[in-house]
Amino acid sequence: MNSSGGLTLWRNVRICPAGDEADLIVPGAMAVEQDRIVWIGNDGEVPGELVSSAQRTRDLARRWITPGLIDCHTHLVYGGCRAGEFRMRLSGATYEQIAKAGGGINSTVRATRLADEESLFRQSARRLKALLAEGVTAVEVKSGYGLNLDDERKMLKVARRLGEDFPVTVYTTFLGAHAVPGEFAGRADDYIRCVCDEMLPALHDEGLIDAVDVFSENIAFSIAQAERVFETATRLGLPVKIHAEQITNMGAASLAARYHALSADHLEHLDEAGVRAMESAGSAGTVATGRSPCQ
Repeated sequence: MNSSGGLTLWRNVRICPAGDEADLIVPGAMAVEQDRIVWIGNDGEVPGELVSSAQRTRDLARRWITPGLIDCHTHLVYGGCRAGEFRMRLSGATYEQIAKAGGGINSTVRATRLADEESLFRQSARRLKALLAEGVTAVEVKSGYGLNLDDERKMLKVARRLGEDFPVTVYTTFLGAHAVPGEFAGRADDYIRCVCDEMLPALHDEGLIDAVDVFSENIAFSIAQAERVFETATRLGLPVKIHAEQITNMGAASLAARYHALSADHLEHLDEAGVRAMESAGSAGTVATGRSPCQ
């Protein structure tokens, strides 16, 4: 709705001004000048001075105007394709079985490491364009498919570039603790040490991280390992998030609440104790974010 060069009056619309479906203006109207909303209200109550001074008047035929959408959990930047895993899921394979068979996160890690920055950018731009077409104006983008310093940096740089090249606000989340990479097989503690002592500080110093996430699960990282990442992030002044209770209930939501995490995501196996813990974090505490278990 760019209206540079004068005032545009959008009329005969369905307006949801605060994103609340119970608060609608139908038919509504909105006046925009130099990319700023200067008036919003009922179509029959548009001030006369706006009608007379409008350089453009557009009849939207009862189309919708809502606040821009926010996608707060995406894995937008990655290489390869795991569509074949949906066939396995439909045949009864679980997320855990697919991961242990070499699929899942580490399958995408292999493809992402092989892709250069330009290739990742082109792939990710296509995905972002699809979100923009649906009204998304702000998006969180996680890393987590590099699992080493160079490739995590590559992912985060691509995410930053997306925010520079497209009309969207991008927040980057470092998800280095997404899975144990093959070169650290059987040495999850050593990998967490690498995340905390090498990767996280370096990427933070480069200005590539807005928040830090961990996948706490029986196929990923324990509560104790997740807390080590949280402690490091907190020392660096970075907010935290967590993939919690996705496959089993490990108490990750309670850990998130203790650290006032921005969110605990997935939560397919959240129990009452986890709910109460998140509730106790207060109004500025941890948000429950549901998400498909297929990522």
